[in-house]
Amino acid sequence: MNADAYLVRLGLDPDAFVEPTLSALEQLQRAHVQTVPFETLAVTGDPFDESDDGDGVRLELPHLFEKIVERERGGFCFELNGLFNWLLCELGFDADRIAARVVGDDGAGRPPANHHANVVELDRRYVVDVGMGVPTMRRPLPLDGTVRTDDVGVSWRVVECDRPDETYTTQYRVGSGADWQDRYYFSDTPRELTYFEATCDYLQSAPESPFTGDPVVSRASDDGYVKLRPDSLIRHVGSEETEDPVEEGAWHDVLEREFGLRYRVA
Repeated sequence: MNADAYLVRLGLDPDAFVEPTLSALEQLQRAHVQTVPFETLAVTGDPFDESDDGDGVRLELPHLFEKIVERERGGFCFELNGLFNWLLCELGFDADRIAARVVGDDGAGRPPANHHANVVELDRRYVVDVGMGVPTMRRPLPLDGTVRTDDVGVSWRVVECDRPDETYTTQYRVGSGADWQDRYYFSDTPRELTYFEATCDYLQSAPESPFTGDPVVSRASDDGYVKLRPDSLIRHVGSEETEDPVEEGAWHDVLEREFGLRYRVA
């Protein structure tokens, strides 16, 4: 476990981080979501190799460090936010792991603790998340309802949750005239990383899990995001979205070029 190596993985200068400030936190979060992809290859395996069932997801911190920092892989929320919490604490931030419930496409909440995020105490409390797919949260988000709009025009806020079992709702909207959409519900009760193990095991094994079908690979970019499917590459810039076909023989090259991931079964 080496905080300097982690910062280098994010493309940042370790000597530049001397105090746990809001500015430093914003820089860390932005660099993380634009460098380390959200990806589920450890769950699905290679989409073109039937013999590869994936390595599986383990939540021990040394394993996450080896995977994300040393092997320059990505992961999903339990892995990315799980390791990022360790980095924040190493850099002097007052950071708690918190459990959240991502809202499904039908508006209903999925199983509890199906998402790991972080809450950081600075001048006020912020939810900080580097483990989401699209749309990606790029900046620390205050828990007091303040609206934060990122560089690509997505606005975020945290409001009071109308559910009896949660305290807050994270919401987003794309464009100033759009309706607010719920992203996830959460309470800011501190949790240990082991708290997420049961749900993590379920999400990487259950047939109904959103992560056990085709692999998901996405990364925020300066002006939008890129997302790779087994047969296409989607690039979102501003309000424009393009989708280009990807042939099977070119898929691994696109994965490495666009996401920095070298994933080939030996």
